[in-house]
Amino acid sequence: MTRKNANFPFYLGMAVAVGILIGGFFNFSKYPTYNTDKESKLQRLLGFIQYDYVDEVDTDQLLDGVIDQMLQQLDPHSVYIPKEEMQRVTERMQGKFVGIGVTFLMHKDSVTVTDVIPGGPSESAGLLPGDRILIADKDTLFGEVLFKKAGIVPEERNSYTAKRKLSDKVIKTLKGNPGTEVRVTLYRRSSGDILEVPITRGEVPIKSVTGFYMINQVLGYINIDRFARTTHTEFKQALQALIEKGMTSLVLDLRGNPGGFMDVANRIIDEFLEDGTLIVYTKNKGGRVQKSFATNKGAFEKGNVYVLIDRNSASASEILAGALQDNDKGTIVGRRSFGKGLVQQEMDLGDGSAVRLTTSRYYTPTGRSIQKPYKDLHAEGYALEEIGRQIHGELIYKDSIRVVDSLQFKTPGGKIVYGGGGIIPDVFVPIDTAYSYSNQLYGGLNDFAFSYVDAHRTELATWKLDDFVERFDMDEAIFRNYLLSRKIGDTLAPGTRKNLNKFFRAVMARNVFDETGFYRISQTDDPMILKVLELENQGK
Repeated sequence: MTRKNANFPFYLGMAVAVGILIGGFFNFSKYPTYNTDKESKLQRLLGFIQYDYVDEVDTDQLLDGVIDQMLQQLDPHSVYIPKEEMQRVTERMQGKFVGIGVTFLMHKDSVTVTDVIPGGPSESAGLLPGDRILIADKDTLFGEVLFKKAGIVPEERNSYTAKRKLSDKVIKTLKGNPGTEVRVTLYRRSSGDILEVPITRGEVPIKSVTGFYMINQVLGYINIDRFARTTHTEFKQALQALIEKGMTSLVLDLRGNPGGFMDVANRIIDEFLEDGTLIVYTKNKGGRVQKSFATNKGAFEKGNVYVLIDRNSASASEILAGALQDNDKGTIVGRRSFGKGLVQQEMDLGDGSAVRLTTSRYYTPTGRSIQKPYKDLHAEGYALEEIGRQIHGELIYKDSIRVVDSLQFKTPGGKIVYGGGGIIPDVFVPIDTAYSYSNQLYGGLNDFAFSYVDAHRTELATWKLDDFVERFDMDEAIFRNYLLSRKIGDTLAPGTRKNLNKFFRAVMARNVFDETGFYRISQTDDPMILKVLELENQGK
């Protein structure tokens, strides 16, 4: 998807012209010439603002706003990434960052280690879950000092904004260049010791395959939360591990997966399709078509696969679901996906910021574009389209999904599929209307579960994951304490109470074991997993 001779939209040319005036980020030799009168007009305007406007103006911030407004005139997926956000975005999509290798939460007023990443710098340095990081290189990271440094005023301390500011401050302090040292002062709750530990920063993986396990003797499960640079490698490792355990059918969970790198998704699709099978093709505004085909390297071409999707499965997730559906491979289970059929290329703007610009459309093997309409819609309307799905009833009734007859296609096996607005699953599973989720119920669950784990680490360390999943149950008094902490009376509906208790145990399993522990408990009565088990039994 590399574009060698870019033809930027006119509006982006205007942004480039403004860029010249405030610093000259760009090399113009690779771009076409734009209307110089309009460039001059923008230059003049910014000059007037910079030199004659009554107040001081941050021209960098002004330029960011100009670029953002320009891209909003194009399509909902052409976006500007400010330099302040670029590092975080890049790390997540590259699947790694440079740091000390821990996950943490702000527990009360302390940076508390929840997990030490295997193979990372902190594991080598001897850090343990439950350790409180008090100081890093003489920078205080707890109590009133941390709140002040993070710029948090008293009235916002319990807000999401405060947690984000605290997290950003801590991450900025602990991150650094590879090979550099940070000296941390720890309070180890288990022993009551204060320790000073030197940690050499290094590369730390950010997993995109967040969990995998065997549901039963032949049915495996893998969750992919995005398609990052490392995802195919992670997927292959998980797939091979499950095959060695006897897996013949796979549940591939793409619910909530917003997409990522198209070529990475194609390599994962290749694991399921036979040599020479069309995976996807793209077309740019010049009519150039690029096709991607499967190779003979697939490790699960003979196995059965179930792909779980929902309304938040987008982009590369839809490419994967569409490729398997159009080639009559496996079964797509769940609810209609997001509907993103546009391909973006990330383009560096020279100052640390970038744009993701839509450069082509993709089509599934039968020729479907699954991009939902966005013309004549404001950004808010496009984003809120999912509310319309709820109003129309399609989250509960498959017959309520709106299709366009003219966008009907047929797979080689004779199955009818539709373009224009997401992937419609082969097997529909309605949303569980009995599931009651609210911030009041679940807002403090992570902290409360962590507090329990932190107070019972010695006891919980004796558990094995299989036993924990099958036998561990919350003490009723502990559960009541949680309800009281959230100011909730003990009058919950049975279904809501059951779900809350289940997720409480699942979050505990995440703290004691890993993400797989969370999935194994939270999915014990997952409607989509239950539907897959039903389909498996029917197949047998």
